[in-house]
Amino acid sequence: MDKEYVLQVAETAKNQLLATTPMNVVLSWGVEKFIATAFKEMPALKFKVNGRLFKGFVVVALNGSDYYEIYLVNYHEIKCVTDRAFYDQVGEIIDRAIESGTDKAEYEQFCQQQWYKLLIG
Repeated sequence: MDKEYVLQVAETAKNQLLATTPMNVVLSWGVEKFIATAFKEMPALKFKVNGRLFKGFVVVALNGSDYYEIYLVNYHEIKCVTDRAFYDQVGEIIDRAIESGTDKAEYEQFCQQQWYKLLIG
């Protein structure tokens, strides 16, 4: 796979992710180092996360149908979260998979507890 193409796709995916996802959400993932890579023969963006629900790597790969595929990768498994995401859905899908989950009330309660711990100690 052409290196320049991989770099271009990864940069575009990163820019789209950061432009469409609130910064406080991205920061809640504990993101480390964005990397351009090839994954399953697709150009991809890979980054390490330390989320509440998942710790490991997130891979955002551009498939041949111009959709993003999102994978969670750690030492135990490779899990495909979706194989059909539009650019403006990627952040929300990642957040649901690694940090907030599907129960909004439960996540809000968790956030309130964390806020309380920060304030009170």
